[in-house]
Amino acid sequence: MVAVTPQDDNRLRYAWKACSVTSLGLVLIGIAGSTLNVALPTVVRHFAAGPTESGWILLSFLLVNTASLVFFGRVADLLGRREVYLAGFALFTLASLLAGLSPDVGFLIAMRVVQAVGSAMILANGTVIITDAFPPERLSQGMGVYIGTLSVAQLAGPTVGGLIAETAGWQWIFWVNVPAGLLALGWGAAILRKMPRGPREPVDAPGNVLLFAALSALLLTLSEAGSRGLSSPVVLAGAGMFVLLVPLVVLAERRAPNPVLDLRLFGGRLLAYANAASFCNALARSALILVVALYFQAARGLDAFAAGLSVLPVPVGIGLASPLVGLLGRRVPPYALSIGGATLSALGLGTLMLTADPATPYWVTGIGLFVAGCGSGTFLTGNTTQVMAALPSGSLGVVNGFRIMIMNIGVVISVGLSLSVVTASVGPELRAQVYAGTLSTLSPVAVGQLMDGFQRAYAVLFAVAVAGALLAALARGRQDGQSRAESLDSTSR
Repeated sequence: MVAVTPQDDNRLRYAWKACSVTSLGLVLIGIAGSTLNVALPTVVRHFAAGPTESGWILLSFLLVNTASLVFFGRVADLLGRREVYLAGFALFTLASLLAGLSPDVGFLIAMRVVQAVGSAMILANGTVIITDAFPPERLSQGMGVYIGTLSVAQLAGPTVGGLIAETAGWQWIFWVNVPAGLLALGWGAAILRKMPRGPREPVDAPGNVLLFAALSALLLTLSEAGSRGLSSPVVLAGAGMFVLLVPLVVLAERRAPNPVLDLRLFGGRLLAYANAASFCNALARSALILVVALYFQAARGLDAFAAGLSVLPVPVGIGLASPLVGLLGRRVPPYALSIGGATLSALGLGTLMLTADPATPYWVTGIGLFVAGCGSGTFLTGNTTQVMAALPSGSLGVVNGFRIMIMNIGVVISVGLSLSVVTASVGPELRAQVYAGTLSTLSPVAVGQLMDGFQRAYAVLFAVAVAGALLAALARGRQDGQSRAESLDSTSR
């Protein structure tokens, strides 16, 4: 039996307070994303947006958020993690206020970009604050609660987003973030302690620019392939640009003293496979609520509120699994939790793939969504704990930013690819009806074509989820990952 000292008790009390701050940040970002996923058709109808503009209301946020995560992990090491984290709250809140005042869809997309910058400042530092605050033996508990709060956001988001879209107006989809953002900013300023700053090393500006350009080209290719076809000049140009930029990114990052994408992190077995599994899991799960919400509105003719209620099994599954897995983390290795979670995700998506039909009873769809949600909550807690526990404190900021960026690249590709696969099943003149959620009013033939698209989208996500489970099984050997991280840390000194 280990005695608990007053110092340990004080550290644990602060750790849970810090967890409440970071969890509030995750709730803020989670609600902002999940409300818009369900309410997107309402926003599209208001601005009479075309298919390309409709997709980029979502994709602009994901792209900028992903490309700037490691950058703000480095900036926080230099300027102070607490300061950058709180500045992220302020920027996100201001952008949410202005987004609700958007006069046109172009201004809305611009505000989504500003929101993405604030979100990156929050996400790049939340997990690091948690890891620094908790004792190692309690980290899985703190991580379970932290990730579990994402389910609270996703639980409230679809319902709130649907209700707001049908009653208060699309502007409140963004304005609902303002009071939550102000609360998070005030609570964080009162609670969070300053953390030691990292070494003053230069930011990899060329790497950031090249990475942003490569991701932009990839996302343009994926998002336009479904609407314009693979032979479209835009799609071919985007694919050619991506192929050209990838070796330039690799070359630049190998030569950079402080690369935004540290390719050495793939040299250790644990970090390589765990990050790859995280990428696959993110790709498999991230578009699920968006695709299912579109399914219920475009194929079944439900309104935004009813569609929001219909996707609730996903966040309910995450919400039940994450804290329970956090408690199990003291007895079950994170490695086993990662494998189990990835396998559950694949089972849920497989159920949806095999039952994609407007006549399918809702309880069948609900079971598939719930199992996928439980798998996501289990995997996220196990995988995050596994990776963060293997890293030295000196490199947490940059490596965590890298970890989230890899995961978010999966998110970006997931949304772009899923939207492209779904809408490719209908003719060009009907794609706007899919985004607007009004296709079900046209004809049974059009709905049948759209269901083919949904089934193919679920099949793609299922295949990626299976690959994620296999990669999670290969991410074994904590000592290998830890020794590699220590080697990186000593090299950076």
